[in-house]
Amino acid sequence: MNSSTASSLSSPLPSPLPSAFDAVLHAGVFVPLTQFGIIDTTGDDAAAFLHTQLTSDVQHLDASSARLAGYCSPKGRLLASFLMWRCGEAVRLMIAADIQASVQKRLSMFVMRAKAKLVDATPSLAAVGFAGDVRKTLSHLFDAMPDGVHVKVDGPLGSLIRVPDAAGRPRFLWVGPKAEVEARLAEIEKQLTRGPAELWDWLDIHAGEPRITQPTSEQFVPQMVNFDVLGGVNFKKGCYPGQEVVARSQYRGTIKRRTSLAHAETAKAGDELFHSDDPGQPCGLVVNVAPAPGGGVDALVEIKLAALEQGSVHVGAAAGPALKFSALPYALPSEV
Repeated sequence: MNSSTASSLSSPLPSPLPSAFDAVLHAGVFVPLTQFGIIDTTGDDAAAFLHTQLTSDVQHLDASSARLAGYCSPKGRLLASFLMWRCGEAVRLMIAADIQASVQKRLSMFVMRAKAKLVDATPSLAAVGFAGDVRKTLSHLFDAMPDGVHVKVDGPLGSLIRVPDAAGRPRFLWVGPKAEVEARLAEIEKQLTRGPAELWDWLDIHAGEPRITQPTSEQFVPQMVNFDVLGGVNFKKGCYPGQEVVARSQYRGTIKRRTSLAHAETAKAGDELFHSDDPGQPCGLVVNVAPAPGGGVDALVEIKLAALEQGSVHVGAAAGPALKFSALPYALPSEV
């Protein structure tokens, strides 16, 4: 979520949100996703180059799959998170828009002699999220439907990817040529409710899928945001920046910090968390936030697991808004 969205979360819900929340649960919604940017990596060495830079296996990414990936600093801290997939000969990276330019520039610095080029594809593409009862609508756009999470199908209108369910409802991501997508939005709106970008952020939060944005860049080792559980780290692939730190965090014992789902009266990405028993030291950080259906905000928060055992956790200070925690839609290793 970008900082301008986060800063407005203590205000009343934007007018499209209440009906969009209802439509997710009882009908279907589509959401133009303006909070993302897209980087295309092209050239003969595109996959090989990204394989040496990202936490996931890019070399063996096939044409029918998408995959989460992270880009780390040498200290193993996530500079960015992506959803990636192949698009023809290119590898496509979907990233939070507020960090795209800096991450693209940094990655480009390390291309060296590789036959690879990173291009900002955002101006020529459009991304739309779908949630709820949307299969009939999508069947008019694509000949086949992806049948599993992170399965991808391609067609003349672009790529359709099944992304993790949220709030018990199926979700899909459509990324295609901007003119083709925009030409069909009016017809789609006759069938589905149009939702604002914040609705998709809320759905991502309830899918338990963190997104690195500018306020949280370089704050987390991948395991702190559950990327090992979500398939965003391959521990058998070769080296990448920060790989030794990430591997050591995985194999030295139990992970002591994880990301949890919570609700608060107000919060924004990058806010520190404080425990009632230790008000002088932060115990975590807010990763992502979005307006909640009943008011306040829902959030993904990175936190010391010990802080969840007793007492209360607050946003910004020990006297700040209290967090109420809920179960993630997946189990963490310590819970298995």
